Amino acid sequence: MEKQTILVVDDTPANIDVLAGVLKADYHIKIAKNGEQALKIARAIPLDLILLDIMMPGIDGYEVCQELKADERTHHIPVIFVTAKISADDEIKGLNIGAADYITKPFNPPIVQRRVQTQLALTDQNRMLAIKVQQKTAEIAQNQLDVIRKLGRAAEYKDNETGMHVIRMSYYTHILALAAGINEADAEVLMHAAPMHDVGKIGVSDAILKKPGKLTAEEFNEMKHHCVIGAEILGDNDSPLLKIAQEVALTHHEKWDGTGYPNGLKGEEIPLYGRIVAVADVFDALTSERPYKKPWSVEEAVALLEREAGSHFEPKLVQLFVENIEQIVEIKAKFRDEG
Repeated sequence: MEKQTILVVDDTPANIDVLAGVLKADYHIKIAKNGEQALKIARAIPLDLILLDIMMPGIDGYEVCQELKADERTHHIPVIFVTAKISADDEIKGLNIGAADYITKPFNPPIVQRRVQTQLALTDQNRMLAIKVQQKTAEIAQNQLDVIRKLGRAAEYKDNETGMHVIRMSYYTHILALAAGINEADAEVLMHAAPMHDVGKIGVSDAILKKPGKLTAEEFNEMKHHCVIGAEILGDNDSPLLKIAQEVALTHHEKWDGTGYPNGLKGEEIPLYGRIVAVADVFDALTSERPYKKPWSVEEAVALLEREAGSHFEPKLVQLFVENIEQIVEIKAKFRDEG
């Protein structure tokens, strides 16, 4: 097993010699003779533990500990303060700023070894626990994503759309989200939430969904209700994925000029994610074959988006979509419908 690395920080060479002598058989020892040097080393190489003298010229041990705990690169490194004398108030102060333990001078070698062993074992245990928590969180997120996808497929079975439609429009959504300045992490969540945009169609009758001809006004009103049904199915949830999915389900048929549904939102009243999905969804619907229509060409679909920029769609999003049309076409070709 590879030796762990301990940084010993003390302005007195004799103290360094004692601590290094006690620990060097079992650990790699690094030395710093002042606080500034300690911070430089801690930020430069991986450390498993720091033994830190409190009383030093320049910045003292308390300030060094505070800087270590405030730095993303070093906040995880356990710090054991080394001191000749300590009051209860001093001990509380050190613990409050992030120290893990204290070792008092003059040193008792067995106590030094045991305190170091205990702290490193605790750190290893916490690291393993953090890994398990991350794994469990990832597992829960994956299960949640699987449920989202299955619900999306359930909606597809009710409609005339194919599985490739939701895959394509999800990727289009991701491309457009990034172009609109959304960060990668949020754009990816939106991509996974987008397949849920039409989940509310589960609550619409087959006679309406699969009607080959034009819907009557009454039938269209029922069809429009799928946005509300979708939002109700997804419900209020603390999950960022489900929150965005609900928002998209409810708002992707709103229009920039306020003539959309279900709530007649206008302009930036429409959440950005709903505005993005609207562009991606309509483009793929236009360029896909359905039992009731032939697919439009990319050029024809883009022309419609541009005509309806400012009425149906946010103009800036249409512009960004067109600017990224090469990526869109690549996705369209990669995930084309079979048959």
